[in-house]
Amino acid sequence: MMKNFSLSLVAAMTLISFSACAQEKPMPLYPNGVPNSKPAPGAYVEKTDSTHWITMVSQPTLTAYFPAKGSANGTAIVVCPGGGYAGLASAHEGFAIAREFNKIGITAFVLKYRLPSDDIMVDKTIGPLQDAQQAILTVRKHAAEWGINPQKIGIIGFSAGGHLASTEGTHFDKVLVDDKENISVRPDFMMLIYPVISFGPMAHVGSRENLIGKTPSSALLDLYSNEKQVTANTPPTFLVHAADDDVVPVENSEMFFDALLKAKVKAEMHIFQAGGHGFGLNNPRSKDKWFDWAKNWLDENRFLVP
Repeated sequence: MMKNFSLSLVAAMTLISFSACAQEKPMPLYPNGVPNSKPAPGAYVEKTDSTHWITMVSQPTLTAYFPAKGSANGTAIVVCPGGGYAGLASAHEGFAIAREFNKIGITAFVLKYRLPSDDIMVDKTIGPLQDAQQAILTVRKHAAEWGINPQKIGIIGFSAGGHLASTEGTHFDKVLVDDKENISVRPDFMMLIYPVISFGPMAHVGSRENLIGKTPSSALLDLYSNEKQVTANTPPTFLVHAADDDVVPVENSEMFFDALLKAKVKAEMHIFQAGGHGFGLNNPRSKDKWFDWAKNWLDENRFLVP
């Protein structure tokens, strides 16, 4: 009995230690090697500046943020910062968002995804999506040990991170990562904040060119215009945008919302009168807090119920 107790104690302490380490400590997204990669040139070195803007990512990671002890409700979310597929705004669209989700009992995972580059990828058009799929797969695979309900795992993305999140939420039938256990990479809900959605006339040109190049085929343009990829199986979606966004036109959210309605997918959209682009948690032009609306939407859809 004592031996069994000791083994149980060791196992418990190991789990506690792992959780403590996982708290705000980056975990390699691919412990056994990054797919679709080629050796990075000597000059291709990851950089993080004083504002936590990250560039030249070749080794993607997932950083876990756990709610306070006893407050977790079993829901998890993968956070995809924006940056035009050229960098990652990992502060105000990354860990600040994760900590806000922690306050409402949600375990958050900030994804440091690879930025599309011919220097480090065989096919740069699928690199970021591979990382988003692997993030959902990883959280679902480890759900039990992290205290997560595998049927309550969502994704949130900002700007180009919103394009990545919406791609993950509409392209999940084609799995681009190793998935021998056949674990679903479909998120259970999506939250898209001033997202890039379309690669058509309303595209953010920089995001489009960084992902699929300056002269993409019409098929590739359509494939990554995610308003065209919505089906009845697309996850419930929450959208936020500002009407005066002069970087990513508000029509991006409107087109996606319209596609969701036509497919009879549960959806909610909020459009600020003003606010521009890239405001993160707090729109300086409004007294309203979109995260309050998000919390209510999550509650209505029973993602805050333990």
